[in-house]
Amino acid sequence: MGTSLSDLPDRSQDYLKVIWDICERTGEPAALKDVAAQTGQKTSTASEAVRRLTDRGLVSHRPYSGVALTGEGSRLALGMMRRHRLLEMFLCTTLGYTWDEVHEEAEVLEHSVSDKLIERIDTHLGHPVRDPHGDPIPDVDGEMVDIPAEVLTGVEEGVEVTVGRVSDRDPELLRYLADHGIRPGAGLTVLPPLFPGMSVVRVERPEGPHGEHASTDVPMTAAGMAAIYVTRD
Repeated sequence: MGTSLSDLPDRSQDYLKVIWDICERTGEPAALKDVAAQTGQKTSTASEAVRRLTDRGLVSHRPYSGVALTGEGSRLALGMMRRHRLLEMFLCTTLGYTWDEVHEEAEVLEHSVSDKLIERIDTHLGHPVRDPHGDPIPDVDGEMVDIPAEVLTGVEEGVEVTVGRVSDRDPELLRYLADHGIRPGAGLTVLPPLFPGMSVVRVERPEGPHGEHASTDVPMTAAGMAAIYVTRD
């Protein structure tokens, strides 16, 4: 029988989740410095944590080649992502949290909920496939819907795209995006920049009782553009 999440300390669970998240978004092994940054630890601390996970057969780490999850490590990391994203969805849809509030709450709750409670939440929500930010929710077997991988910064001017997912790391940015209707499903067009470092996107959204469409031009920083993942229309 394999390792269960309850066999691991909370910090080890966090490391597996962070490594999986980085690898998912980049398509490459996670750089140790990025793992340290995302966990809020010193590189030396992260290195020791990765060594312990390596000893347990959950990750592989070769110097200068990054950190990757083993099959067993991926299984456990997907279990953590399932917990986290289902909790975010539950907090939003059932308890009235806004999408900028749920990440930190889920970070705390994910370590204490039981598998039974997670399955009850999943059933209560109707088995959602994405969380409030558009991130895919693994099912009980670790399967997920396709993930939009193109970052908005790489989209040419004049190209119409649809928001697929938004990084949940910056609550202030999430509030700004929500105020301007930039959420999963929103249509965007990249416009000429206002000046270097300040882009502009046109947001298309239905308005009025008959679904008439209106557009709004929204200034965006480079960090904001890099937080949005899109699909081309």
